[in-house]
Amino acid sequence: MKCALVTGGSRGIGRAICYKMAAMGYYVLVNYKGNIDEADNTLAEIKANGGDGELLQFNVADKNDIQQKLGSWIETNTEKYIEVLINNAGVKDDGLMMWMTDQQWDGVLNTSLNGFFYVTRLVLNSMLVKKYGRIVNVVSLSGLKGLPGQVNYSAAKAGVIGATKALAQEVGRRGITVNAVAPGFIATDMTAGLDEKELKAMVPLKRFGTPEEVAHAVGFLASPEAAYITAEVLSINGGLYS
Repeated sequence: MKCALVTGGSRGIGRAICYKMAAMGYYVLVNYKGNIDEADNTLAEIKANGGDGELLQFNVADKNDIQQKLGSWIETNTEKYIEVLINNAGVKDDGLMMWMTDQQWDGVLNTSLNGFFYVTRLVLNSMLVKKYGRIVNVVSLSGLKGLPGQVNYSAAKAGVIGATKALAQEVGRRGITVNAVAPGFIATDMTAGLDEKELKAMVPLKRFGTPEEVAHAVGFLASPEAAYITAEVLSINGGLYS
């Protein structure tokens, strides 16, 4: 059974990606950290629309938790194969660098950058054996442009962008593509506290994007038809920055 693992899949962009993967015929592994209610809602919607999947709880910021939960799932479910990996989980903890605490730095870097490394390393082996795989990393405008107050988030996402380009060159000969999407302002919980009216005035398309628009781009990069696209970062920002 071909599976798609979506980290941080219970809400926002991750939830929309889960729906897209299910619509593409994948058995969806909905990863979540702690919000079981939202994760349940995501899985219920997948099943209501004719798809299938299961919840997979682990904290991407904790390498031991990843090894225990995801590693055990891979060892136990020998009839299932993670063909698509979407590294979507991320957190923001903004603040000017002069006042940024160790906890703010470590928390953001551990989730986005270390999470990418430990999750991908576990999943990659079966892709190499099968000689096929799709890895799509959800990064950010912040990782391309840098945004004030987000030195930690910008560093984490820029790190994943560099890792995307490097890994793509390592595994391309085995039929595995590695790409990233870089959303700008997308209407989710993470942007709920922003001044949408002021910020959308900066965007050429004059609006925030939707999670579904990001999911559509992810779906394309995860498809067999995108076989000759790798090491790319696709900006989804309404023309704000390229």
